[in-house]
Amino acid sequence: MKNIAIFASGKGTNFNAIAQAVKRGSLKVNLALLVCDNPQAPVLSKAKEFKIKIALVKRGDFACKEDFEKEIINSLKEEKIDLIVMAGFMRLLGPDFVQAYRNRIINIHPALLPSFKGAHAIKDAFAYGVKITGVTVHFVDEHIDHGAIILQKEVKVKETDTLDSLEARIHRAEHLLYPEAIKVVALGRFRLKGRRVRITGR
Repeated sequence: MKNIAIFASGKGTNFNAIAQAVKRGSLKVNLALLVCDNPQAPVLSKAKEFKIKIALVKRGDFACKEDFEKEIINSLKEEKIDLIVMAGFMRLLGPDFVQAYRNRIINIHPALLPSFKGAHAIKDAFAYGVKITGVTVHFVDEHIDHGAIILQKEVKVKETDTLDSLEARIHRAEHLLYPEAIKVVALGRFRLKGRRVRITGR
């Protein structure tokens, strides 16, 4: 069974969805660690509720980003982490970190990549007036919202939608898609060639 670490800085809604999937047995991984950089993050209480080990690593405690990331890597090595799941971790990982865990870091993005990259994807898609948006799970590389796409889920934009109602449905789609994508990666049910992923089983 693969050991996974979730990286989160905020509310932890995707953390909760993943932890619930593990608890009910639909996602067969060992949720071994939460990595968090924010001592006020609500996700910390969720990790305690599920009795998940926490590595609280604050950037301000380190002189440089490299030392900060080395401390995180030490925590990952201690728990023998096989897969890193980014779930609202509000820091970009450096190239050395990405290289150390190449093809073992995944992220969820609230749009259908490659469209609407960046931190305001839902707002940007809504403002543009698209009829369909969605959610993407992808591997993390050295560029923002750029790595090979694993799974996507469409979300239709209704004529009656507000930004808030669209955001709520996108988050619900995230909570369904992310555990499924983790399962695909953790069980090795894919083939990766360059930046292309072929799913071989679900």
